[in-house]
Amino acid sequence: MKAADVTGMAIEQLAPLLKQRKLSPVELTEAYLARIEQLNPKLNAYITVTAEQARAQAREAEAEIRKRYRGPLHGIPIALKDNIHTKGIRTTAGSKVLADFVPEEDATVVARLRAAGAILLGKTNMHEFAYGVTTENPFYGAARNPWDTTRIPGGSSGGSAAAIAAGMCCASVGSDTGGSIRIPAALCGIVGLKPHFGRVSSHGVIALCPSLDHTGPLALTVGDAAILLAAIAGADPMDHATQGQPRLAKLDALWQKGKGERGKGKGKKRKGPAAGIRLGWPKHYFFDRLHEEVRAAVEAAAKEYEKLGAVIEEVELPHVHDPDVPRSLIALPEARAYHERMGWYPARAADYSEESRKRLELGGEVKASDYVRAWETKHAFLTDFNAAFERVDAILAPTLPVAAPAIGAKSVRVGGPSAANPAGDDEPVRSAMLRLNRPQNLTGLPAISVPCGFTRAGLPIGLQLIAPAWGEAALLRVARIYEQACAWHIAHPQIA
Repeated sequence: MKAADVTGMAIEQLAPLLKQRKLSPVELTEAYLARIEQLNPKLNAYITVTAEQARAQAREAEAEIRKRYRGPLHGIPIALKDNIHTKGIRTTAGSKVLADFVPEEDATVVARLRAAGAILLGKTNMHEFAYGVTTENPFYGAARNPWDTTRIPGGSSGGSAAAIAAGMCCASVGSDTGGSIRIPAALCGIVGLKPHFGRVSSHGVIALCPSLDHTGPLALTVGDAAILLAAIAGADPMDHATQGQPRLAKLDALWQKGKGERGKGKGKKRKGPAAGIRLGWPKHYFFDRLHEEVRAAVEAAAKEYEKLGAVIEEVELPHVHDPDVPRSLIALPEARAYHERMGWYPARAADYSEESRKRLELGGEVKASDYVRAWETKHAFLTDFNAAFERVDAILAPTLPVAAPAIGAKSVRVGGPSAANPAGDDEPVRSAMLRLNRPQNLTGLPAISVPCGFTRAGLPIGLQLIAPAWGEAALLRVARIYEQACAWHIAHPQIA
């Protein structure tokens, strides 16, 4: 096998080769480092590349695999979003404020990945302090979408998604406060999983809003996301949000072939890998104001699920609306308090970008009564979702209303065209990226974005699946069934 052939392969393909010693971790790591050297000048996906450390870890993994194989991440080269503490490696959070910050210990997720035998290639570009959706970073430069380098990869985990899609790492771990894993996953044509709040420790992850922050995997396939989740999930005494969580169900079923199980739906028996699965179609909110190509791709995905044996039925989410205001009333003061507690703001206010500085200023203006009322929205949303989950196993929706906007764009065209409005509607980029993802952060429910097609311009479209509380295993199974029936995840960008 040529080293150049491996950089587009999934972990679930590479792991058996490493275990059987048909592929060396050293060869694999060198292939990814060569890819980074070739493409990072074009994509700006990495802030820091840890080439020599990666080579040393690869040599160690090669020697150890001969004696003891730790599991499917052993010898696998990955990247980490640059807001995740890495001992001895600078962690900038995409900011000038932390340009020289070198943590003295690893974040919990990093320690668990190291224990699993993963190899760290470097730290990826991101929106400053995770406070944005484009990864147009004023200090480290804009990350670019490998499907079209004039367009954003999304954010705030934009560098991670771009690196995975471009074959510059096998997978990554990012953070998601309003969609920051799922947004770039959708725009770059990969898989992004936001686990249930507290499933994965955020200890050692530089916070945006501790009440809404989630840590989770970005990967090429649903199977790869499951491999990473299994390695990083679980209670952590350093993160109280992880305490008392139910055990993560076994994920072995993801690699089992469908058995043609039968289930009842719409008065007739159904057969196929998705038989017995009921998926909710939220006619309210999630399908408002979509670009026509996104709507068509998600509708086609629903039809594919029906062919696979699933039942699709409409569900009501009467209280769900764009939680921009209530989410901001939570995020703004929590972000302000965190930066004050760390001693960064206002002491180093001049070192922040104007965008971040303005949001931190606004955080000091939120009243306590408004903060408390914002949490009432969370409970109303969760009541709606829980009622829907009494009837369905997961909810199906678009991840985003549009494909990747151009770098520097302030607005995008959504909600049309129609007979009444041939030109469609314009919406601010930030709003368009966030509005279909915020509710899942507010409720804490697990959600995943998987590729479901391309626009006529060749840009990826994402399908979002939302599951009941702590339902990651079932969510991954539902996503995997669709992924295996389609070939969207096999496509790779051709980077000029």
